[in-house]
Amino acid sequence: MLSRRALLAGGAAVAALPVDARAQDLSAAASSGVAAWPTQPIRLVVPFAPGGTTDLVARMLAQGLQDRLGQPFIIENRPGAGATVGSQQVAQAAPDCHTLLMSNIASHGIAPTLYRTLRYDAVKDFTHVALVVSNPSVFVANPRFAGPTLADVARLSREAPRGIDIASSGSGSSNHLLIVQFGQAANARVNHVPYRGAGPAMTDVIAGVVPLMSDSLPSAAGHIRQGSVRAVAMASAERHPAFPEVPTFREQGIDLVSDSWFGLSGPAGMPPAVVQRLSQSTLAVLAEPGLRIRFTELGGTPGALSPSGYTEFVRAEVARWAPVVRASGAEVG
Repeated sequence: MLSRRALLAGGAAVAALPVDARAQDLSAAASSGVAAWPTQPIRLVVPFAPGGTTDLVARMLAQGLQDRLGQPFIIENRPGAGATVGSQQVAQAAPDCHTLLMSNIASHGIAPTLYRTLRYDAVKDFTHVALVVSNPSVFVANPRFAGPTLADVARLSREAPRGIDIASSGSGSSNHLLIVQFGQAANARVNHVPYRGAGPAMTDVIAGVVPLMSDSLPSAAGHIRQGSVRAVAMASAERHPAFPEVPTFREQGIDLVSDSWFGLSGPAGMPPAVVQRLSQSTLAVLAEPGLRIRFTELGGTPGALSPSGYTEFVRAEVARWAPVVRASGAEVG
């Protein structure tokens, strides 16, 4: 099994890929016998509500793919149960390559251990096409929240009669587990407040309904820059170049690193020739300078893995997160 570091190292290679014109894309498709695909609009299922990182990444990717493939990409948000509802629907769809999924760390890395009755296999029931982007998690707070540091958050949680609420995009996400791990590491009394996506959760943090949130950096970046929320700590190994003023968890005495990833997948059994074309088109979109700049501004790192490489990546992530989930004590029926 490839190491996670080796799998992610392929991300540097995407910058060297040529940015093909659509005519070149179609010519290559014709020579491989898959020119007939796509024959209709492609449904891209996002297993979270609008407004979060998964939704944002999906819309950025979809624009590039529909320009290259000549068919509209229709975003369909199907939130619920830690991204497993939408993922299950895609696993059960016909493998005609017209239904795709924004697979992610919650649905395909954490859910296999967290959910006792999960109705799909994260590897066998999907065709994994490409890793799209990865990024760190960040704790953000309502600007009026009194605790500017993690030590303050922990202290205030112990002083409050019922602890302190911290929101996330939903149960089973890496941001959820970061909340649990923070509570354990800092001896803090934290209450996880799951939402059906990062967008609704962020809305309530800005409004002061919930004081804190654990979020993926791309969906939080704009709000941090606007000052509608305040960044408390970044869960990266080092300070993030897009937000050098934000201290890490480690700098604040909490040895935690947490990141999220998002990729493109479909039902098991998709034709290999079409999968290869879709993978090549995805990597070409990710190599476009404008998209790379946008991802960088949001704190994301574009991926570059072949279908086999992304499949191995998912398999490795299931193994990586299993002991973390068990140690957290989190479990969903």
